[in-house]
Amino acid sequence: MDEMTEVRELRAHVPVPDRGRLAPGRARLTEAVRARESRRALWRRREFAIVAVVAAVTAVAVAATLLVGGKDTGRAVQPAATQGVRFKGVSAAEFLRQAADAVQTESDGTVPTAKQWIYTKSVQEPANTSNKRVGELENWIRYDGSASAFRLRNHSLEVTKMHLENGGEGDDRSPREMYRVLTALPTDGKQTLRALREQDAIADSKELSQARNDYSEISVLLSADAMPAKGLASLYRALALLPGGEVTDHLVVNAAGRRVIALNYLRGENSATGESIHDRWLIDPRTYRIVGTQMISARGKVLGGDSIVTTAVVDKAGSRN
Repeated sequence: MDEMTEVRELRAHVPVPDRGRLAPGRARLTEAVRARESRRALWRRREFAIVAVVAAVTAVAVAATLLVGGKDTGRAVQPAATQGVRFKGVSAAEFLRQAADAVQTESDGTVPTAKQWIYTKSVQEPANTSNKRVGELENWIRYDGSASAFRLRNHSLEVTKMHLENGGEGDDRSPREMYRVLTALPTDGKQTLRALREQDAIADSKELSQARNDYSEISVLLSADAMPAKGLASLYRALALLPGGEVTDHLVVNAAGRRVIALNYLRGENSATGESIHDRWLIDPRTYRIVGTQMISARGKVLGGDSIVTTAVVDKAGSRN
């Protein structure tokens, strides 16, 4: 089978992306749930002219959608208490190639069936201390994209019917469709970049460089709910070829209390302040899997983020194992 033809066919019925990240069926969800659900949008242009900073997520999403005003109100990034891993002098490209080699040897774990759900428990980081709605969140999405569910702390489960597959809800894609795209990626980084450019799933912006457009494609794919090891390795190798990445030289502690590697990429500027804003990918130092994302200011303040506590494949919404 021609894998790239299959990928192109996946794109065939998708309309031109617009500024909306969420399908209409999710409009009823709360702000915190929109933050979690925004990672489902696969074929979508990520805006770099930031008026309201959106915490991407991500990943392994990859993210919380949190609006940021003109003031720098986030928390400072804290280094991990135990400096077990350091990356002083290590470039982002070197780190990503190392991560790709490590990830490629891992098993994919349980691949869900169409009727199973992917469960994720995460900690959302608020943009300011007055935002009490953001915190611990439990989220479920069916592998075939026909429904999602969420539960905020001390609240009841809310289930939303959807139809994500075959372009049923605009630019969103089901976890199953995203998984198929990722398994079709070439192993080599240059070939992966070429494949993504040929697909042009997120229409290139003429105002941005090719590298920025490539980063947009890769960063959306990194947010997949179900991530095959081969696909993640391909994305890492492709990302290693792009400029602008930087690895923090020590482990940091994310919102879930986990010691993680921080990989930073310039996202754009906050138009209200002119300050540069960076995506920060949070990566497990043992598995090299993405376990969260943050949006940080040039001064190192966390403006928003989403840190994974645990994930599992379950048989119904509301189940945890």
